Amino acid sequence: MRRGRPAPPFAGPCAALWFAAAAAFAQTDSPPSAAPPEPAAAEETVEIRALELDFGLEAKLHYRHSEQLANPSPFPFPPEFLPPGQTRAFQETVNEGGHFELSVLTLLADAVWGDNLAAHAKVDFVDLYDRNPTSSDREIDVDELWIRFGSDPARLPDSFGLYARLGKFAHFERQNDRHLESYGLVSTAFNRFEDAGLEIGADLGRHLYLRASLTAGNPLFFRDPNALAGDNGTPEQDPRTHPNPEPALRTGFPILYDAEVEDLDLDGELETGAGIGVRFGDPDGAAFFDLLAWGYRRELADTVVLEGTFYGGDLDLLDGPFEGFSLPISGHDKREVGANLRAGAGGLSFFGQYVAQELAGMDRTGYEAELAWRFELPLAWAVGGRQLFPSVAPAARYSRLEPEFAGGSAQYPAPSVRWEWTKLDLGVRLAIVAGVDLTLEYADNVLTRADGRELSEDELLATLRFRM
Repeated sequence: MRRGRPAPPFAGPCAALWFAAAAAFAQTDSPPSAAPPEPAAAEETVEIRALELDFGLEAKLHYRHSEQLANPSPFPFPPEFLPPGQTRAFQETVNEGGHFELSVLTLLADAVWGDNLAAHAKVDFVDLYDRNPTSSDREIDVDELWIRFGSDPARLPDSFGLYARLGKFAHFERQNDRHLESYGLVSTAFNRFEDAGLEIGADLGRHLYLRASLTAGNPLFFRDPNALAGDNGTPEQDPRTHPNPEPALRTGFPILYDAEVEDLDLDGELETGAGIGVRFGDPDGAAFFDLLAWGYRRELADTVVLEGTFYGGDLDLLDGPFEGFSLPISGHDKREVGANLRAGAGGLSFFGQYVAQELAGMDRTGYEAELAWRFELPLAWAVGGRQLFPSVAPAARYSRLEPEFAGGSAQYPAPSVRWEWTKLDLGVRLAIVAGVDLTLEYADNVLTRADGRELSEDELLATLRFRM
């Protein structure tokens, strides 16, 4: 990894300490005849904030019920690629039926030193729903690890401010105030996972702000938009070592998405991003409005090696397994432009996002909107001095993905990447006590094949979350 030199200390605190020390020295060495200070003069002090450390632990338990669906793949897989007795391959629901499962244990750590220096770490264990891109991926994952110099971009500034963040972090356009455990189609496809590199920003007063980034770029792969990603190209599916495989988890109905950065290697073609936003009000106040326009660009690699699959990412994935079975690709460009709108008043909040993408000459658009309402419940019961059922938050999210991948081979192995997909997520989050909540949600999925036939792959998800 190429690392820049550490940023120098900020001049403000250092200068204040220097002048305070100089003043004390001058008072000590002043001649006896020096006039005493005026009684009215106030003694100037410098407050030095101590390092603040905060640690957290989070766990999520689930009940998941996934609707069974199977659709034939048009690709002529050789017999050794297929389960015993099967003559053709199918795209199938990853893991149909009802299941109880632990998806993640998360350790969180934050360090803050004054207003202009902070660091954050987020480490996931088990990580069942975010194993990326397959279940054979690492079971311990460093989701975020960064250090920030300068003002906090999450806070509404009073005046001009600058910051720089270095490490692994979420995209600046990603929705962070999530109200459901599931993800929409747009958030899955474009900004679900963190990237690694450098992000800088400027707050030009309270209403106008700028963002820019230079990062490794998330490799392109595919996954099912429901809870489990699906297994495509896992070692257990490799016919060279496991002929006629019968994997426990199926392929799912994947869409193309930006997978997680596997490491902090920045030696390749970097991705550039920029955004400009305008905001009014305060998210912590009575009402707020935030509109952000943004864009990213990078060159797709010929192939990307990913943990847990022998399929290559980027152009290797789009080009198909053999010559003549490719999607209609041309060039290496990968570009996205989009806009976010966040607004709210009281406990009501709205988030909307639109994205237009060019992917190796292919076009794809997506949009999603979420409306949530969090309201407090009256005190009726208490446990250990804490209110039982303090709040409830219903939420509804609509998302749609429209690929325009006309042309290429009709026998590309994963036809679902070409399909239009509509997803409606309905749910409610009930706070049980402080630090414990239950989220119930239902995903209504409608997949429209190239021939116009509609398929359904719905899913029920219940999540009990503990945080301390």
